[in-house]
Amino acid sequence: MSRYRGPRLRIVRRLGDLPGLTRKQARRAYPPGQHGQARKKRSEYAVRLEEKQKLRFNYGLTERQLLRYVRKARRAAGSTGQVLLQLLEMRLDNTVFRLGMAPTIPAARQLVNHGHVTVNGRVVDIPSYNCRPGDVVSVRDHERSRKLVETNLQYPGLANLPSHLEFDKTKLTGKVNSIVDREWVALQINELLVVEYYSRQA
Repeated sequence: MSRYRGPRLRIVRRLGDLPGLTRKQARRAYPPGQHGQARKKRSEYAVRLEEKQKLRFNYGLTERQLLRYVRKARRAAGSTGQVLLQLLEMRLDNTVFRLGMAPTIPAARQLVNHGHVTVNGRVVDIPSYNCRPGDVVSVRDHERSRKLVETNLQYPGLANLPSHLEFDKTKLTGKVNSIVDREWVALQINELLVVEYYSRQA
């Protein structure tokens, strides 16, 4: 299945707050659908699936992409869940979002895809590009690119800039200083449940 392009509030009502997916707030506090208000006892599998879906929809990944990140996290040293979150947070589209250049991750992905963003002075149009400490992320020196980002900066998606990033609003340039810390991940998630969900798979 390709990336989700349906109603975002439907996902928010089912999974809870997803800061990367949308800034809108759901008016109804229960899940969508005919049986949304019915109280159901969820199985252990359902709980793990829900946590996995939070990651998928918040960062805008396909199932195959997320599985690839999980395998990569398993091979790395340290806690698999924490490494997985770090890999997702250090994606270029998420970094652009966290710098405040775009209101949501899908909007940040569009900025990157359309060639408005440069990394270390070169245009990078791959949203999954892995940002590393020392990378300088800036807006392309075009009037249209600068106007787009200046408009977005007036209404940033998240109020606080994470400690691993710094941003110069006059130059529209950000810098990655280090790998993101776990406490700066904006999504409310139990990453261990995601790892457990994938432990049954390859």
